[in-house]
Amino acid sequence: MIILGLDPGLATLGYGIVEKDERGNCRAVDYGVVQTPKEEGLPVRLAILEQGILQILEKYHPDEVAIEELFFSKNITTGIAVAHARGVALLTCAKHCGRLYEYTPMQIKQALTGYGKADKKQMQLTVTSILKLKTVPKPDDAADALAVAMCHAYTNRFGELFAVGNMTRTKGKNAAGSEAAQLIAEMERRRRARIAREQAKKQAKQGENEGE
Repeated sequence: MIILGLDPGLATLGYGIVEKDERGNCRAVDYGVVQTPKEEGLPVRLAILEQGILQILEKYHPDEVAIEELFFSKNITTGIAVAHARGVALLTCAKHCGRLYEYTPMQIKQALTGYGKADKKQMQLTVTSILKLKTVPKPDDAADALAVAMCHAYTNRFGELFAVGNMTRTKGKNAAGSEAAQLIAEMERRRRARIAREQAKKQAKQGENEGE
């Protein structure tokens, strides 16, 4: 299965192509960015994004497309610009693929690291390690796009739960009690258990040092 991950942005839109085999292993096929010149007007920049995404779709013919959900920060102006870019990405992919899925930033972090608040460096190192890349993907937008694609590769067994337009989704998260929510809860439980084991080992080692 070929998965296209997209990290939407008006100035820079990241993309990552991942191939998932029957055993669930993933490899990076390609990654990069589509950039638009800031001196151009909004319509022209959106047209450039459309053309860039179209070229990617025609080159790799992804089976499914995963895109990061829009997350509004305090900078509403930036959020609106990203929303424009995301709309173009969704429309272009809907015309040429049709199988679209979306994930929140927290869901992506949870799927890859087991921790929904992992920082950017943790995410980049995880992407590099899992895909067995020699260096961290650059720029950051490309690494983020690969993370989106891998998140979908790990969770697509839940089928249409993450599909764009799924009316069972609540704003910003999945419906409570869903299989995906249970998976995330289980991953969080494992993370906490791992931290507890590490703390126990650290305390035991400290006790040994004090006893010497």
